[in-house]
Amino acid sequence: MSRQSKANTAKPGSDRPSEDHPATLMAGAGGVVALGDGLDARVLVLNRLYVAVRVITVRRAFAMLCRDMAEIISIEDGQYVNYDFATWTEVSEFRREYEPEQHDWVRTVRTEIAVPRIIRLFGYDRLPAQRVKLNRRNLFARDRSQCQYCGSHFTTNELTLDHVTPRTQGGGDTWENLVCACVPCNARKGGRTPEQARMKLIRKPVRPRRNPLITLRLGNEKYRSWKAFLDEAYWSVELR
Repeated sequence: MSRQSKANTAKPGSDRPSEDHPATLMAGAGGVVALGDGLDARVLVLNRLYVAVRVITVRRAFAMLCRDMAEIISIEDGQYVNYDFATWTEVSEFRREYEPEQHDWVRTVRTEIAVPRIIRLFGYDRLPAQRVKLNRRNLFARDRSQCQYCGSHFTTNELTLDHVTPRTQGGGDTWENLVCACVPCNARKGGRTPEQARMKLIRKPVRPRRNPLITLRLGNEKYRSWKAFLDEAYWSVELR
């Protein structure tokens, strides 16, 4: 893909924002106010070399944009288009009128801004870690909040984590030995292996090749632009 720039000519951090600058408007509003699921969206962060490094919240992304730490990357007709925050705010007015369903939205005191899907940091060259962190959030995402014994779906506060091979039998805290389980199934299994409890796993637990929360987002059409930066099988960007 080739790149185009639609940013203005001001250098990052060179001038103090005017009263009409989006950063000033957002500061005056005390931050952003959600429209729909706007603040529930996530933003993919690239380093200066266009390598994906993490996924962050919308609030954090807007904070970086307001401080001129980053620019917005939009994939349009197969090309990377770079926007600074002020230009993106102007573009959002057009998109709000003609393609509102294709975006999530946040509102400031005076305007509505489309949530960017990708931003690029100006001064960050580090590469992402290559291993997916083992934690409760990622385990729930890998198993899609589904009990791995009965197959039913539950909210996260209705699920527990089960050691396939119990700790008392030498089982460890690993991707291959931890699964989501509903309370009844976990109680039925007790301190036994599935074979000892005559229970079966609906799928074999494995270490994910990419962060499972990223995989869930990629299933949403609104995040299709991420795929251009997440096409490596080993990918595991960090979530913050």
